[in-house]
Amino acid sequence: MRQLRTLTVLTLCFCLFMPLAVADVCADDTLLMATTTSTDNTGLLDSLIPQFTKDTGIQMKWIATGTGKALKLGQNCDVDVLMVHAPPAEKKYVAQGFGINRREVMYNDFVIIGPATDPAGIKGKGVAAALTAIKGQNSVFVSRGDNSGTNKKEKLLWKTAGLPLPDAQPWYVQTGQGMLSTINIAAEKKGYTMTDRGTYIKYESNHNGTPPLAILVEGDAILLNQYSVIAVNPGRCVKAKSELAALFTKWIASKEAQKRIGEFRLLGKQLFTPNAK
Repeated sequence: MRQLRTLTVLTLCFCLFMPLAVADVCADDTLLMATTTSTDNTGLLDSLIPQFTKDTGIQMKWIATGTGKALKLGQNCDVDVLMVHAPPAEKKYVAQGFGINRREVMYNDFVIIGPATDPAGIKGKGVAAALTAIKGQNSVFVSRGDNSGTNKKEKLLWKTAGLPLPDAQPWYVQTGQGMLSTINIAAEKKGYTMTDRGTYIKYESNHNGTPPLAILVEGDAILLNQYSVIAVNPGRCVKAKSELAALFTKWIASKEAQKRIGEFRLLGKQLFTPNAK
């Protein structure tokens, strides 16, 4: 698990000029967030958070991990707010009283990638047909295997395809690592994997636009990848900074922040689509 990353910005001790302030919040307050690897690896947070600090005077630290672990950090009162992408797990988390004020803020989609030689012949197929072909050919498929939002979605895809999760099969490799690391392992093994499009574009950028693995399956409705912000419930976690979390939620859903999300690009490609309601 990576260390909490810190953005330190000199700010005033009074919050008189915070455009989005809804309460007096001093500059020495710090908001702690657990988020997914995709928002971190792509560089999106490096683009957003300095502007959030500039606009509000609030400093932020975040830890990037799988959604399952992020939800657990919130449940354990280790953070103040979450930015995650596993809607069924998020809704259950809120229903159990661990989180409040869940708000959808952006989306992209998942894609299945693999070598250009495409040994299982999945290019252009639907998800179910592609996974059936991979299983039929015993082609290497590399899974995160880490209970992240991506891993949860992948498990759902096998189920929706009417196939058992092949976790005991030698061709099914579970890394227990983040998305970029998992993609690199898939490339080394000349296998397939599933990733969110944003992280794939980052991977593509890392290889100057000519990556070893290409997008082979995309476009199915089930591949939608919705991101949401959830505040930790201060009724359970008495030290949770609910006012700061509310400010962040309001800020990221604002017209200016949503525009910034939509304009964030690599290789001229949009990584996330804003959709705050």
